[in-house]
Amino acid sequence: MTKKEILLWLVLADFVAFTGYTVVTEGYTTFVPVAWGFATASAWGAQIVIDFLLAVAVALGFVFSDARQRGINPWPFVVLTLGLGSIGLLGYLVHRERASSPSTRLAASAQHA
Repeated sequence: MTKKEILLWLVLADFVAFTGYTVVTEGYTTFVPVAWGFATASAWGAQIVIDFLLAVAVALGFVFSDARQRGINPWPFVVLTLGLGSIGLLGYLVHRERASSPSTRLAASAQHA
């Protein structure tokens, strides 16, 4: 496992833990009125929410393009992203690194031989 994979796993694990804590303590849909209130409170609030949505759209575009080039099915990560936010994107990056690591490629080629 590379340093990059370890770092991605740590970020993913920490974010999953924090998201789990947030869902347990505040509920899954509580973010909707918070985000809506933030977006409608001021022009800056709307700017931040729109910027976030654009960033997610660009990230999902990257996932689709990159996954096709690598022969990875992007849909599980798209669904995760739409349902759990950054967890899906981080999950894709972890999977991408794991799938492209030399040890994984060697194991896959040994299975096909």
